[in-house]
Amino acid sequence: MRVLITGGSGFVGRRLCESLARQGYELQVVSRSPEKARAVLPEGCDVREKATAFADAPPEALVNLAGESIAAKRWSEAQKREMVDSRLRATGDLLALCEALREAGEALPRVLVSGSAMGYYGAQKQSGEGDTAVTEETPPNDEFAHRLCARWEAAAGDIEALGVRTAIVRIGLVLGEGGGTLEKMLPPFKFGLGGRFGSGRQFMPWIHRDDLVEAIIFLLEHDSASGAYNASAPHPVTNAEFARTLAGTLNRPAVLPVPAFVLKAGLGEMSRLLLTGADMRPERLQQAGFTFRYKTLDRALEAILAPER
Repeated sequence: MRVLITGGSGFVGRRLCESLARQGYELQVVSRSPEKARAVLPEGCDVREKATAFADAPPEALVNLAGESIAAKRWSEAQKREMVDSRLRATGDLLALCEALREAGEALPRVLVSGSAMGYYGAQKQSGEGDTAVTEETPPNDEFAHRLCARWEAAAGDIEALGVRTAIVRIGLVLGEGGGTLEKMLPPFKFGLGGRFGSGRQFMPWIHRDDLVEAIIFLLEHDSASGAYNASAPHPVTNAEFARTLAGTLNRPAVLPVPAFVLKAGLGEMSRLLLTGADMRPERLQQAGFTFRYKTLDRALEAILAPER
């Protein structure tokens, strides 16, 4: 199968390309810097600057992961616009490709797997406040993170309206070596300076990068898969539990909490990423038959951090 991937040179995209290449898929990758992307992607990837440039080699499947990092910079109004616009541009380019293929009488891609995030649900109940499980049916809390994800998902819906089977992955915090959530968390924890954020009762839905890659491939290959899927491990933890487990894996203490007011002062609105969360469960993925390799945080961190110790 020929698969076109946006965001293919990113932290998740690179591992996805490696896995697909091993399985014999033909890879097409959209990148603003093709030469840099080719240097980190498997040999034989066809890398071009725009999705529409692949009209001469129509893909059979689309994976849409591109977008400005939500944790790269402080959330100024300009940065918030770029986080939204970058996702809409990438998805819009895929829509334009599909429309061009249809006009040329070419077959449309059979499937789109498009990214979203746990932020879709906004801030949900914290641990200890009653039934907190968040499934794909849980009503969202209206805030910026939700509106960002909702607009991204709606843009993917325009491609679905053309007749392309579409699955949305609402991704939790991605854990893996060399990047993702752990990249910024590890240094203080290695020095015994880590601890919970704020009350520590907010949930941190997480997923091992390899499980996320396998979930994306699962959704590509299962013809009945459509709609939204929570892409997070079946056992989410609170922030305090995450801090204790990470510190324990590193054989370090976790006794220095970061007060909420410090995070709010330093990060502004972006501090909500650290101080709020959702007890997100992968209900639809598991109902569809997907099996997680890393179901618990301790096992995931042991696998990722073994070389660190």
